[in-house]
Amino acid sequence: MAKKALVIEDDINIAELLRLYLEKDGFDVHIADNGGKGIADFERLAPDLVVLDIMLPVLDGWAVCREIRSQSKVPIIMLTAKGETFDKVTGLEMGADDYIVKPFEVKEFLARVHAVMRRTDPENGSEPRKLVFDKLVINMDSFELLVDGKKVDIPPKEMELLYHLAATPNRVYTRNQLLDEVWGFDYFGDSRTVDVHIKRLREKLENVSDKWSLKTVWGVGYKFELNAT
Repeated sequence: MAKKALVIEDDINIAELLRLYLEKDGFDVHIADNGGKGIADFERLAPDLVVLDIMLPVLDGWAVCREIRSQSKVPIIMLTAKGETFDKVTGLEMGADDYIVKPFEVKEFLARVHAVMRRTDPENGSEPRKLVFDKLVINMDSFELLVDGKKVDIPPKEMELLYHLAATPNRVYTRNQLLDEVWGFDYFGDSRTVDVHIKRLREKLENVSDKWSLKTVWGVGYKFELNAT
C-alpha cells in the first residue's frame, strides 16, 4: 500500500509541484490549502508524512505543527520562505523533523523526505530497542520516555538523539557525527540543530539522577555519561 503524504501549502503552484514529485516517488498525496483544513485532513487521513508551510491562512504552520505533535509522531518537514535561525529553531523545538527554505531544489527536498522516512520507519525483524538506567527508561519500540517513573512527551528527534547517545555511554560524539548518524548523511542542516535538541533534552532530564548525565565536551561535542559510584 502506498504511503500517504499530506502537503499543507497555500501556494497552488508549489503544492502541485510537490504532489508531482511525491507521487513519482510512490506517495498518495493530499493537499490542504490552509491550516484549519490541514488539521482536519490530518485527522481524517492519518498520513505517513506531513509537508507543512509556515505562512498559512486560518492557522499558521506553528499552530498546525503544535496540534499534530499533540496527537502524533508522524514525520513533519516544515517548508517556508523564511531562512532565519529563529524560524528553524522554533520549528525544531515544536517537533518538526526537518526544515527546508524556499526556493529549493527538488532533489534536495526528496533527499530530506527519504531521510526522515528512513529514520522513522520501523526496521522489520529488529531486536527490541530499550535502554534502562537509574530513573530513566528509553523505549524506542513503544517510543516512550519514562523519567522517574513518569511518561514524558518528547518529539521524535529528541528521542532518537537521546537513544543514540545513551546506547553507547561515555562515548563522545561530535556535532557532525550526530547530524550524520541521527539526522542522516543527507541532512542539510547545521550543527546548531544538535545544540537545540540537547538543550531541550536537558530541560527534561536535569537533576533526575546523579548516576548519569548529558555532558558537553567543550570543543568536541556531547556524550551520555555514566557517573562513577
